[in-house]
Amino acid sequence: MSETTSSPALRPPDAIHLIVLSGMSGGGKTVALRALEDLEFYCVDNLPTALLPQLVTAVSRHEGGRHRHVAVGVDVRNPSEDLRRMPAMLSELAAAGVQAHLIFLDCRDEVLIKRYSETRRRHPLSWQGLSLADAIAEERRVLRPLSAIADKVIDSSELNVHQLRRLIATGYAGATEGLTLMFQSFAFRRGLPLDADFVFDARCLPNPHWDPTLRPLSGKDAPVRDYLDSQPLVAEYYADTARWLDTWLPRFEADDRSYVTIAIGCTGGRHRSVYLVEKLASHYRALRNGVLTFHRELE
Repeated sequence: MSETTSSPALRPPDAIHLIVLSGMSGGGKTVALRALEDLEFYCVDNLPTALLPQLVTAVSRHEGGRHRHVAVGVDVRNPSEDLRRMPAMLSELAAAGVQAHLIFLDCRDEVLIKRYSETRRRHPLSWQGLSLADAIAEERRVLRPLSAIADKVIDSSELNVHQLRRLIATGYAGATEGLTLMFQSFAFRRGLPLDADFVFDARCLPNPHWDPTLRPLSGKDAPVRDYLDSQPLVAEYYADTARWLDTWLPRFEADDRSYVTIAIGCTGGRHRSVYLVEKLASHYRALRNGVLTFHRELE
């Protein structure tokens, strides 16, 4: 069957938003995919180009078409023929009504070499017997057709994984319906998050740090949760915070805001703030899509 005759099957009842993530190995594609997954994108890594039409069709029919946002990772592990066909495939998808967007994650060679040396990962082209520098050069050559047609190129050279994740999340939160919430824990002793819309201070609450059995754990662990669940002051703090957010977040949504960051800090950023972030995120996930969490001192 020719590519042209397959087009009718690509016409979903409502527009599909497709993001194709490509770029240099070590540039952060996996981090970006996880950020999009947090935004309720249906994510698939290293999908053969020939299967893109089938994926779009299957996702559009899933549960009555509930999933409208798809992200696909494409990199040098794909066959060369697949990479050469990608521009034509994206054109075909666009003609069928799919909103296709190609993001290319780039990174300077010296930074990529440093990242590989620190993680001791093998480059995907190392099986060809190339040195790391030569493998990176060959990868750039193979991916040049994709970088040339990218809708957005992100240079991750100066970004850590948390900054890249936030950049993707904030940039594409608008692709999902409604307001996206980021709940972030942090330690006051390491400074305030610069991009927080609201900051709550949990240092007034009982501190599990002073219990030697709880100190090595975090607010994600059951013993710490049980301890904080048993504290009336913590329950009161949580209820007041949730009540305040329930009152004011709809006002931001009505003002067409697409992304709001709520930061909660404590002294070390491991126990009280993490506990409250997880509890608030769980509360809002039961009410809406697009709820993210980020624990600065844990990740």
